[in-house]
Amino acid sequence: MSSFDNISVMFDIESKKLSKMIDIAAAKPDLSIPEIVDTYYQIINVSSMNMMLKQQISSDNQKSLFDKILKIEKLITEKFDSDIHPQIMDHLRKSIRETVSVLQSGSTQKSKEDIESEAKFYEELRQKMSTKEFVEQYDKGLSNDRKYC
Repeated sequence: MSSFDNISVMFDIESKKLSKMIDIAAAKPDLSIPEIVDTYYQIINVSSMNMMLKQQISSDNQKSLFDKILKIEKLITEKFDSDIHPQIMDHLRKSIRETVSVLQSGSTQKSKEDIESEAKFYEELRQKMSTKEFVEQYDKGLSNDRKYC
C-alpha cells in the first residue's frame, strides 16, 4: 500500500469522525471545553489532509476520493463555519461573562470552602479564555481565507 493509499484510508476514517463530531456539535449547543478543542483540532487535521490529497490527485480513477474531499469541505464550510462555529464563539463569550460575574460577586469574608470554590472558578475561567483564544485563531484563519477567495 502506497503512502497515498495510507493517507486516503486515514482521510476516510478521520472525515467520518469529523462528520460525527459536527453532528454532535450541531445537536449540543453547549459543548464542553475538551469537546470544543477536539472538534477544532479534527477540523484542522481533516482540512490539512484535504489540501495534501487534492495536490496529489491526478487521474479519473481517484474521482471518488475527490468527491469525498469536496463533500467534507462543503460540510465544514456550510455547516460548521457558517452555523456551529459562531454558536461556539457566542457560547464561550457568554460562559466567560457568567464566570467573571460570579467571581466579581464574591463576598469579602471567605471561608476555606469559598476560597477553594473561587479557585475552581478561576481555573474554569482560564480554560474558557484559552479555548476562546484558540477558537478566535480559527476565526482569523476563516477571515483570511475569505480575503483570498
